[in-house]
Amino acid sequence: MSLEFKTRTQVVLEEIRNRILSGKIKAGEPLRQAALAEDLNVSRIPIREALLQLEAEGLVVFEPHKGATVTELSTTQVMELFELRALLETELLRLAIPKLTEAQLAESEHILRQMTLAYQMVDTSGSWSELNKRFHLSLYLAAERPMMFEIVQNLNKNTDRYIRLHLLLAGGVTKSDPEHLTLLTLCRQKNVEQACIWLRQHILGAASEIIELVKQQ
Repeated sequence: MSLEFKTRTQVVLEEIRNRILSGKIKAGEPLRQAALAEDLNVSRIPIREALLQLEAEGLVVFEPHKGATVTELSTTQVMELFELRALLETELLRLAIPKLTEAQLAESEHILRQMTLAYQMVDTSGSWSELNKRFHLSLYLAAERPMMFEIVQNLNKNTDRYIRLHLLLAGGVTKSDPEHLTLLTLCRQKNVEQACIWLRQHILGAASEIIELVKQQ
């Protein structure tokens, strides 16, 4: 979406989200609405609306007498989020593979190429993380399960913070690129069983590495 078509709340939401995900705003740090409004040159209304959305995404928590703060990194949360992803995404993939067209597979391949290029850019964590999400979702659309797809989209939003941590501190791309290529190859071969096994290992393997990173924070 072009900037001119975004609401003020959307612009504010994306800016605060990026600051949290990039680590500019640390876990446990308070989010003062007045200070954010002054910094972003907006009223408090879009700030408040953005913080409520970020609370729904799991990035912000509202506490009595403290206001909004950035949520702490949690190994328990990582495990639950990624287990849910593995459960739902493998089911979506199982349903999608028989229906995947060559055009859809070509689009997934195009996203993979963009991911390789994005890793060489300055803003690696943001662009690569977004492309990573797009790649996975591109393989599930053919499942034609809109409610499950929406849940997976929300899970991806909630894991984005951890995906970026994995990328920045553990070289997540080094492993993910060949794993994504293998997954795409299995989808092209219509090998449902192996593709689902591979996807589950891919998701839970990342979770294990992220948990170790969170313990070190």
